[in-house]
Amino acid sequence: MRTVIVDKISSVAHHQTLSREIRVSERIPCEEGVLIAVEVLNSKSTYNTLELDSGRMAKVRRGDIVVGALGHRKALFGYSGHLPTSLAPGDIVQILNLGGVMGICDSVNPDYGQPFDCRVLGTVLQFPYLGERIGVPARIGMGQLAEHPPLEVHGIPVVALAGTSMDAGKTAAASAIIGRFRHYGLVVDAFKATGVALRRDILAMEDAGARNTLLFSDFGIVATTAANGPALTRTLLSRLAAEKPDVIVFELGDGLLGAYGVDAILRDPEIRAALTCTVLCANDPVAAWGGVKLLREEFDIEPAVVTGPATDNQVGIDIIRDRLGVAALNALSNGAELGDLLQEMLKLPIRRSNEEVTA
Repeated sequence: MRTVIVDKISSVAHHQTLSREIRVSERIPCEEGVLIAVEVLNSKSTYNTLELDSGRMAKVRRGDIVVGALGHRKALFGYSGHLPTSLAPGDIVQILNLGGVMGICDSVNPDYGQPFDCRVLGTVLQFPYLGERIGVPARIGMGQLAEHPPLEVHGIPVVALAGTSMDAGKTAAASAIIGRFRHYGLVVDAFKATGVALRRDILAMEDAGARNTLLFSDFGIVATTAANGPALTRTLLSRLAAEKPDVIVFELGDGLLGAYGVDAILRDPEIRAALTCTVLCANDPVAAWGGVKLLREEFDIEPAVVTGPATDNQVGIDIIRDRLGVAALNALSNGAELGDLLQEMLKLPIRRSNEEVTA
């Protein structure tokens, strides 16, 4: 065990409230969610920031000592990588995402350049036993995920946002919907169910007015899969429903055909029954067509509305409405109308008069 002074603590370690002076061990369990300290070996001009445990974004530089979590990533855009089978101090890993997930990079997106290479210093230790200097490996999250959690939403309306891929406008749409609901005086809770650990999206939902937010990494999961996605979604829905909001809004990160378990979640009959309405975010009209077709034929879900870049102008909106028979609204330019549409569909109460709500 030795002492290390840290420059940056990534957001994946959010719940551990680490200080800048940490203790590390040379024994490194290669398990997802274990926190490690590394030294950054190279500099980058693109994709060169890290989300800190404060939520702020900071530039990473050669020589920085960073705390992150071991894990994997299977991203359509960005870096993909796997969890190493063994590690020792001096070994090299890469930073796979902005939240501080670290592993062995397998695939590089040319737009982002090569990832940060990092020399492993050791496992971050925590000391849970009062009065004793017995260190144990620190891990992400605030609680354990139950293997078969029950699902109970207490009749609270649930709005799910699914996308045709990453960067399809899901968080922007969720924020627009949350903001409009809040203008009506509604209490909105929100979460993100799938993806790889990064707090940026739920922070955006908080900024839009969500009262309580949760993220899958709160339960020790670095990156979701088909194996853990349904259990996570059940847990997140039940936890927030117990707080008795007027409505729950949640985002399914990645796409309907991605590797993070969205399809497994939507195949769960109890989860599907809990969804009051589903918003599809699509990058273009063809993606909208495929997404609507998947929702209808694979999951027996009728989308309430399509949004995202496919609706950036009237041409895309008309194509979606005419060819697919689904409402289409752009969350960026017509966020208030999108919220109003869902408020009417869900028959949510209005605690402020329409005259008080500004478009």
